Amino acid sequence: MSAEQVADIGLIGLAVMGQNLILNMADHGFVVCAFNRTTSKVDDFLHNEAKGKSVVGAHSVRELVAKLKKPRRVMMLVQAGKAVDQFIDQLVEFLEAGDIIIDGGNSEHGDTTRRCTTLREKGILYVGSGVSGGEEGARYGPSLMPGGHIEAWPHIKPIFQSISAKSDGEPCCDWVGEGGAGHFVKMVHNGIEYGDMQLIAEAYHLMKSVLGMTPPEMADVFDEWNKGELDSFLIEITANILRFQDDKGDYLVEKIRDSAGQKGTGKWTAIAALDYGVPVTLIGEAVFARCLSSLQAERIEASKVLPAPAFKAYSGERASFIEAIRKALYASKIVSYAQGFMLLREAAKQYDWTLNYGGIALMWRGGCIIRSVFLGNIKLAFERNPDLKSLLMDDFFRQAVGTCQESWRDVIATAAQYGVPVPAFSTALSFYDAYRCQRLPANLIQAQRDYFGAHTYELLDQPGVFHHANWTGHGGRTSASTYQA
Repeated sequence: MSAEQVADIGLIGLAVMGQNLILNMADHGFVVCAFNRTTSKVDDFLHNEAKGKSVVGAHSVRELVAKLKKPRRVMMLVQAGKAVDQFIDQLVEFLEAGDIIIDGGNSEHGDTTRRCTTLREKGILYVGSGVSGGEEGARYGPSLMPGGHIEAWPHIKPIFQSISAKSDGEPCCDWVGEGGAGHFVKMVHNGIEYGDMQLIAEAYHLMKSVLGMTPPEMADVFDEWNKGELDSFLIEITANILRFQDDKGDYLVEKIRDSAGQKGTGKWTAIAALDYGVPVTLIGEAVFARCLSSLQAERIEASKVLPAPAFKAYSGERASFIEAIRKALYASKIVSYAQGFMLLREAAKQYDWTLNYGGIALMWRGGCIIRSVFLGNIKLAFERNPDLKSLLMDDFFRQAVGTCQESWRDVIATAAQYGVPVPAFSTALSFYDAYRCQRLPANLIQAQRDYFGAHTYELLDQPGVFHHANWTGHGGRTSASTYQA
């Protein structure tokens, strides 16, 4: 090894996540070489946040590669898309067969699969890794979801599992699967995150608009919920947000514009669900709720002219309704995760991935945004039955939803009576009722499609055999196409 080859891993991208991940690696005894396209950021970082740490800098990709031990490990934390491909092209000039490139951004899983294929031809190993936990997670222990070329795993495992969050002493990081599996799992994580946030927002809306509760009163409720089944990072920070006051002594949350943005991973999850025919309805509704929130000017105008239910003060017992909201939130959350894991299972079939669903739940158990006690129950469910088709069919979750069912229905009915939108609560219940329904009205839809388009239908007693009826007496016997569900 030459005197220059001192770093265990290189990291490209010195935004907040990149800087904190470097400091995390340094704290765990690894020497990191930092590089950024704007090289002045490298010097600033070395003289400030990384001062005194086992961090060296590089002012070019060539210099970065020259300072790495073999096999060289380079991690990118840059904006998904063109920037990733541009850095890969630069790195390939200087890397050798057996060296490793890691993409820790929120790349689309198809892009990761493509890069795996292209780099395999050059002998370079590629890893697409989900990284979750935000700024604090990157600094003190994120959830890491690596996938791609399995041969790279032994070389990055010591670093990744050292810096990751720990749950009951186990690292919230393990190998996910081939190709784009790591980034697909991260995408589903982010979709579930959208769902969790929307469900919490709907609980907040109900307490505020039906019960007239103040932010500190609601904060107390979320604090209490965080001691039980809903114990989670998002419930915890919601309580903190509701208590936060600005320099004027006002509760800041009530001054924030009611229009939520998005970066795309929730949308990707909904698109993937549609592509694979998996009813991930709650995440879809969460994405659409953000889209609807962005129509703020239209909503203000509509509020002036569209009739609302007659106002009436809530006459029930407040504590009972708060408990009903908690149960509705818990039941809806179960449905959301059930849908997310259904999507993972279908993707595994599509791409021939071998996914460890209990292991994925463990990876999400700490460090990430959706971390919660709840995920431990999911891990146990898949340990009991690795072939579980739906979390709703697990005894623990089946009984939990059964216990919450009456309150869940009451909350949605009350919301409708008061004109409070609860799209995520509602779609979760609709999914649950549809999933447990022995016979759905899709037989009528089959008949309609055959009537107007000769698309054929199946009979209950002849599965796999497709028929066409001459519904009007004027049609022919030829069907338009083979039946498609």
